[in-house]
Amino acid sequence: MRTLTALTLCSLSVLGVTAAQAQPTDWSKIETKVEKVAGSVYMLSGVGGFAGGNVGVSVGEDGIVIVDDQFEPMAPKIEAALRGITTKPVRFVLNTHFHGDHTNGNKVFGRVATIVAHDNVRTRMAADDRFDDQPGTKAPPHALPLVTFDQRVSLHVNGEEVRGLHFPAGHTDGDTIVFFARSNVVHMGDDFFNGMFPFVDLEGGGSVKGYLAAIEGALRQMPSDARIIPGHGPLASKADLQGYLAMLTETTSIVEKGLAQGRTADQLKSGKVLAAYDTKWGGGFIKTDTWIETIVSSLKGVAKNPGS
Repeated sequence: MRTLTALTLCSLSVLGVTAAQAQPTDWSKIETKVEKVAGSVYMLSGVGGFAGGNVGVSVGEDGIVIVDDQFEPMAPKIEAALRGITTKPVRFVLNTHFHGDHTNGNKVFGRVATIVAHDNVRTRMAADDRFDDQPGTKAPPHALPLVTFDQRVSLHVNGEEVRGLHFPAGHTDGDTIVFFARSNVVHMGDDFFNGMFPFVDLEGGGSVKGYLAAIEGALRQMPSDARIIPGHGPLASKADLQGYLAMLTETTSIVEKGLAQGRTADQLKSGKVLAAYDTKWGGGFIKTDTWIETIVSSLKGVAKNPGS
């Protein structure tokens, strides 16, 4: 039984609340914050509540490219924020993965722009019968990616290459990390939850080791002074992402060694093996014990999210 959908898990991760505490979202109280990142790239994020994942924006003479588009009710606020940057139209939407807090805005932007995503994103979105996080809701055809790819895709717009690279079995099985080549900006999608333990969607094809590999692969390809847009959390530097990878590598190694010693997930949790990481990284929805459970399940090949 699915007690929490992937969309709800991601929605709650930044708020740090449980499902029982969650209340219907008052979208009128959430505003869109605009930050200039570098070059021709901006980041849009929600203020006053959980709006969804961070939106990357490329602007220029060719029009607008947005990376992810949050929840459908946020679309008018995203549109208003974009009008404050440029009068050009949105031409492309690039989805980093299939979760609703990054793709439900496709219902609006898919009517005016071409949606691009990995093959698995379209497959999972088309099969999802909870697109609006309600039973029996399917994605309308125009909200599905129109252009899909296997390994990589490039959009040559606004004087630079916007390059999407697929990293398999990380946050999900359809992850894309986006590089804005000239602007020296990278949008990590949910392969980076800045300041918190990540949600690795084991039921969505993700894995802890794949998550580590995705970050390692992205780091190898970005300059030392790159600016990084995380899927959730504040803007970051390459050093921030390297620190995040170090934490993930260390915590995974600790749990892996515990399993090799014959300890169970419950014993690892009761033994507080990750206590040293709790204060800095355990403040989101994915608490320290949940991160331990995720690592254990992933290392054992169990495709089931904790609590589901």
